[in-house]
Amino acid sequence: MIIMSVDYGDARTGIAVCDRLEYFAHPVEVINQSYEPKLLERVCQLIAEHKPELIVVGLPKNMDASCGARAEKCLEFAQHIEEKSGVRTVTWDERLTTVEAHNYLSSNNVKGKKRKDVVDAVAAVIILQDYLDFRRNSNAK
Repeated sequence: MIIMSVDYGDARTGIAVCDRLEYFAHPVEVINQSYEPKLLERVCQLIAEHKPELIVVGLPKNMDASCGARAEKCLEFAQHIEEKSGVRTVTWDERLTTVEAHNYLSSNNVKGKKRKDVVDAVAAVIILQDYLDFRRNSNAK
């Protein structure tokens, strides 16, 4: 099944998808849009293009596993995606994925503007790959 992930941010939102066999996640794009209706429109265009059967939206929980204001915004955005696209949407704990994405980019010597341009897509890949690993290891299909 093709699954798409969304790393929803205030200024940039990363998008990733996986292959039909659910082995590998890869980046699709970073959407530079802060106005939610336009962002939602672009996400739905990507959904129409890639035809995922499931959308995973990163949920930025606090380190104590509670949900703060940002997590609430992500829950609401996930609901809007599902309502507008008709594709089932779930959330996935994304604590520290942006830190992990920055570490990955640092270890690959990606700096400055180039890093800023891709870090959200890398975070979306990490969210999706974590979710795929969970599905594979728990048979949660």
